[in-house]
Amino acid sequence: MYEKKGIVVSGVRPTGKLHLGHYAGVLVNWLKFQEEYECYFEVADWHAMTDRTDFSQIPMHALEMVADWLSVGIDPQRSTIFLQSAIPEHAEFHLLLSMIIPIPWVEHCPVYKDIVDKKGIEHVSYALMGYPVLQAADIMLYKADKVPVGIDQAPHVELTREIIRRFNSLFGKLFPEPETILTETPRLLGVDGKKMSKSYNNSILLTDDEGAVKHKISLLVTDPQRIRKTDFGHPKVCSAFEYYKVFNKPNVSDIEKECKNGEIGCVACKSRLGDVLIDTFKDFRKKREYFKENPKEVSRILLEGTERARIVTKRTFNEVKKLAKITY
Repeated sequence: MYEKKGIVVSGVRPTGKLHLGHYAGVLVNWLKFQEEYECYFEVADWHAMTDRTDFSQIPMHALEMVADWLSVGIDPQRSTIFLQSAIPEHAEFHLLLSMIIPIPWVEHCPVYKDIVDKKGIEHVSYALMGYPVLQAADIMLYKADKVPVGIDQAPHVELTREIIRRFNSLFGKLFPEPETILTETPRLLGVDGKKMSKSYNNSILLTDDEGAVKHKISLLVTDPQRIRKTDFGHPKVCSAFEYYKVFNKPNVSDIEKECKNGEIGCVACKSRLGDVLIDTFKDFRKKREYFKENPKEVSRILLEGTERARIVTKRTFNEVKKLAKITY
């Protein structure tokens, strides 16, 4: 076995089934990193509770999400998949960090403001405001070198770096400052041209069947200036073309040429894209069906990964308590 390059930590909130935006924005990087790095992938169920009071669906969503990860190709032999709430050090370290973080640091976080504005939350919970501090605890407990995230979470990683600098200056240098890693496609648009999101009901799910994929792709917003099939197209303003760049790279230049020269219409282009997506996720659907029929295996993998992660967090948190002089 060769030596790993460093430590990668990343996570996703279990708030529902994963979509193509999750795949392009996060999972593509995970698949790449697990080959070369020591990876910890978190089912961020505490985070999923910060903007709601009905937690009843989170356990089910957590297991479905892990099944999606495994079906995409995340290998539990090469990566540690763990449940955040089952590791008490995450909550304890979050509490300790909250003692040293100035309130303006979290109040001014753009992600926090964006969530409150978009969801129209009238009574903001303490947990939602402290979301990035908990995320910092998640990252720091594993002494991460790199943190792959979607572009909307990038400010949280930068805040984590600030928190690390504050901790290291107060108690002694313990944590490295992690690097934010984005994919080539940090944001994939939904079928309506807006950011792909389950809350917008505009997403193409990894678990969608072939018919659903074809239908949703047919709704994609394309070049508004093209009236007739023979009109010259402008791929840069077409959502379908962005999908081609992610899921059909070898043929992107051909698609671009055909579009610009008016050789293919938008309807035919989207139909072809639907076929591409169906073929791309053919193996995923087979594996996903297997895990659907074997849910106990998903639970076992999550339990084993959580036990491995707990060994790391206990060691790190003991170092934290010793530096902060709160051991008894």
